Formats: sequence, structure tokens, C-alpha cells
Amino acid sequence: MVLAKLWTLQQHFEGLPKESNFELKQEELPDPKDGGLYPHLYNSIYIQIFRVVQSRNPSYLVGSHVIVHCGWRTHFLSDGSDLTPIPSNWPEELPLSLALGAIGMTGLAALYGLEEICEIKAEETLLVNAAAGAVGTMVGQIAKIKGCRAVGCAGSDDKVSYLKELGFDQAFNYKTISSLEDALREAAPQGYDCYFDNVGGDFTSTALAQMKPFGRIALSGSISTYNNTAPHRGPSIHSHMILKQLRMEGFLVERWKHKHHDSLQRLLAWVKEGRIKCREHITEGFENMPASFISMLSGGNVGKAVVKI
Repeated sequence: MVLAKLWTLQQHFEGLPKESNFELKQEELPDPKDGGLYPHLYNSIYIQIFRVVQSRNPSYLVGSHVIVHCGWRTHFLSDGSDLTPIPSNWPEELPLSLALGAIGMTGLAALYGLEEICEIKAEETLLVNAAAGAVGTMVGQIAKIKGCRAVGCAGSDDKVSYLKELGFDQAFNYKTISSLEDALREAAPQGYDCYFDNVGGDFTSTALAQMKPFGRIALSGSISTYNNTAPHRGPSIHSHMILKQLRMEGFLVERWKHKHHDSLQRLLAWVKEGRIKCREHITEGFENMPASFISMLSGGNVGKAVVKI
């Protein structure tokens, strides 16, 4: 028997979650029969990396590493059907935690949003909000690889400085400007061809007015509305969408699951070549999982938020 720890949602939260909304529990896991037992190494909100310590599955040998969706827990028992192996050519010098971020779901979200939804082309101008977050940093860097002009906004001067280090052409602190409309126009007087939206809400209502005709908008997140206690009401977007003939589309990464292998290899190559830089916001200790989650929702991270077990 193995004693595993897991976090459960004790009470649904209203507004920003509190640590009291979560409860740490324990459970006993039996010895694996036809599968394997995996202890936890790294955790993000949605996915985790585990190391195989017991296995009767020849596809997953002891000592190998896998990615899985199993909630916030220290150990996991599986028959192997719900596991994704870390790429076999993973370089020893790269931390495995990047498989949760730049060379994982985060990088795929940025790549597919730009290529499949925005269909971005060289010399176009891209706007991305929450640009210093896990997805936003990847969006800007991939846009630059593709020969585009990247404009990003973030919530602190330190984050703006980091965006400029990454190669963003323009970046601004949305918390200190007097007018979002003016800041967007100053950053790109001719308007935006593509908009990668991680925020939603009033920001998007303002940004749509500065899209170029036939602009494309990828809806990846809506962090400004996640913790609203009442339904968000904003200006109508129809006039901009119709008169400028814009295309707006939401997406989930798994739509292009058939492309994951090749896409991850491209992301891995860009990281190895130094064309993509990765910063992680690492929190130590499984007991700090709720605190890390709350901090991420409050904009406390730069790059991918990861909990190291």
C-alpha cells in the first residue's frame, strides 16, 4: 500500500478562491496489477508529471516519466491508457517541468492559436494580453520567429521589462496607463492583424475597435472574468465584427491532437536553439498547491506557474 495525498475542493468559491476552499486529504493506493504506480514530480493547474516507480506495463518502464491529467495528488495508479510519455529525445539539460509549459500544453496553445486560428503571416502585427504569463510569453516569441511585430501588455513594470527582453516590439503596463485605447493605438498606429486573447472582458471590447479589416482573433482564455460574482456585461461587439469583417474563434488544444507530436518537436527545437526563452515561477511543496493557484489567478507569476513536489 502507498499513502497518497490529494487536494480536493471543499467549497465552491465566489470571486477569487481562498485556501480555505481546499482540503488536503489522504488515501491508500493498492499495489499495481496490470499497470503502474507513479509518484508526482511537477504540477500545473491542469496537468502533472509523474515518475514510474512500480510497473507491470512494458510500455512504461520504471524510471520513465509521463504526463497525465489526474488532479492535485502526490501519487497516481494507472493501467497506462491515460498516460502521455515525455518525448524520448528530451535533452538532459532541460528541466522536465518544461513539458508542462513551453514544450507542452502551454506552447501548443500558443502555436495552434497563432497558426490554426489567426493564420498569422510574416510582417503582420499581433496583439497579446496577459503577455507575461505562460501562454502570452510563448505567443510573442513564436510571433517573432515568424517575422511578425509583437505588442504585449502586462500588469507590472517588471513584467513589461521582461517582455522587452523576450523581443516584443512594444509592451505596456495596463495598470498604469490612463487610456487603454490610447496605449493600443500608440503601440500600433496602423492597427492589429491578429489578436491573441487571454483576458476577455473590457480589454477585448476596446481592442476590437483597433483591429484591421479582416483581422483574426484567437480566444484562448478569459482570466478577467473567471472569478466574477455576476455575469459580465460589456459593449456590443457586432459593429466591429461586421464592418471590419473580423473572424473570432475560441479553441481548445486537443482539437489538433493529431499534430501534437510534430508540434512538440518544433517547440523543443526552438527552445534548444535559444529562439524561445523559458521562465518558470516555481513553488516548492505539494502543500502549497492552492496558494500557487490563487497567486496565478492574481497575476503573481511570470511565465509558467509550476509546483515542484
